[in-house]
Amino acid sequence: MEAGYIYNHAPEGYTCPFCLLVSGIENEDVRSKQADIIYQDHYITAFIASHWYPNNEGHVLIIPNQHIENIYTLKVEISNRIHELEIEIAKGLKEVYKCDGVSSRQHNEPDGSQDVWHYHLHVFPRYLGDNLYGTFGKLSDESTRKNFAQLLSGYLSKNKNIGAY
Repeated sequence: MEAGYIYNHAPEGYTCPFCLLVSGIENEDVRSKQADIIYQDHYITAFIASHWYPNNEGHVLIIPNQHIENIYTLKVEISNRIHELEIEIAKGLKEVYKCDGVSSRQHNEPDGSQDVWHYHLHVFPRYLGDNLYGTFGKLSDESTRKNFAQLLSGYLSKNKNIGAY
């Protein structure tokens, strides 16, 4: 048995929407679309989240391409890639969204507020008085996400640090 397996909570027969997204599949199990992807390499993918918080539109999720349910079995090498990209995305949020700050968060297990059974790191644009932690997300519009994705992917494609790690 894989170390950390006892901390997995995906139900039997779980269809992972993030694995489908990484594989290029769009169907009723995947709320995110290929147009939401702002960065992808052999190891990780970053995309505009499908669920937005009222005052923090266009936040980003970074995931490992390999199915890893949570932090307990995440390899350091993949974690490093995720967090190096997080830094570049934070810079991009500041430049293209003109936000006041950036917050990142990651959840593990049901009692840790995890609700998709694939490791993911949220990177939020923050604004003065935005009340991020006092609000709830709702499904966003595909065309609006596409606009945010184009802004951030444009920033990342010009950034010389992307792909250097």
